[in-house]
Amino acid sequence: MSGPPSPLIKNYLRKAGFWHMVNIGRGCKLDSKLISAFIERWRPETHIFHLPCREYIITLEDVQLQLGLSVVGSILTVPG
Repeated sequence: MSGPPSPLIKNYLRKAGFWHMVNIGRGCKLDSKLISAFIERWRPETHIFHLPCREYIITLEDVQLQLGLSVVGSILTVPG
């Protein structure tokens, strides 16, 4: 993110339990070579990283645990 979120969506983020996500990654230095290495090993058709030692799958539970997301409550969807 380049800056704080718009005041128009702050309440929606809080209500959905995503407000803490606004600060994820701030102050972190990104390693472009590491990111490129992971991109080269990602297989989008299977959602698996093919690494020299073995294959790794990232699940929704992994994302939930890493980002501290709540999995309790209603599902948010966009009509259409």
